[in-house]
Amino acid sequence: MTRLKTHTERHLIDRIGWLRAAVLGANDGIVSTASLIVGVAAASADKGPVLVAGLAGLVAGAMSMAAGEYVSVSSQSDTEQADVSRERAELATNAEFERQELADIYVGRGLDKDLALKVADQLMAKDALGAHMRDELGLSEFTTARPIQAALTSAATFTSGAAIPLLVTLLIPTGLVIAGVVAASLVLLGVLGALGAKVGGAGLLRPTLRVLVWGGIAMAITAGVGRLFGAVV
Repeated sequence: MTRLKTHTERHLIDRIGWLRAAVLGANDGIVSTASLIVGVAAASADKGPVLVAGLAGLVAGAMSMAAGEYVSVSSQSDTEQADVSRERAELATNAEFERQELADIYVGRGLDKDLALKVADQLMAKDALGAHMRDELGLSEFTTARPIQAALTSAATFTSGAAIPLLVTLLIPTGLVIAGVVAASLVLLGVLGALGAKVGGAGLLRPTLRVLVWGGIAMAITAGVGRLFGAVV
């Protein structure tokens, strides 16, 4: 057995669908719930309204994330399916044009015309639609939209992220709610940014700083609004 057959490369692009939804869901869960708790705590000295607001934010946010992801990714899926159906029809009615179109793509990538036509012929003989989906439409099994997966991932990760600032609020004294939630949330956001970067194969510093900065800004603005108006909104 050759080294080529025994060597298996592991690429990270197959993680892009669920990773995007997971990072977005967890980040939004932490930031939105923590900001809501901090804003209400800044306006109210009573822990009861703070907990109710946090729990309501968790439930509403999880449902909103699931619905939003499902609708958004379903729209993407509908567009992809329409393009695939159109491509299938074009292959059935004008195969020679599609052959030349595929060859032109390969010429644009650096092959000479004769070789490009041979490659197009061989790929179309095996799986014409698959070849055009991949090379003309840019679709693959790794990047195809999956609405249900995106919705469930976003809802679950939002809930997981939102549960932490809510739990901190429940466990610590009322006077320490704002400081405790902010500190715990920033730590979690830093871990989330680093973890997302690690799983996605990117550098750690920039993604971590990005989530920390924007999370901190969101909580600061919400706390300012709560302090300014002095009322639960």
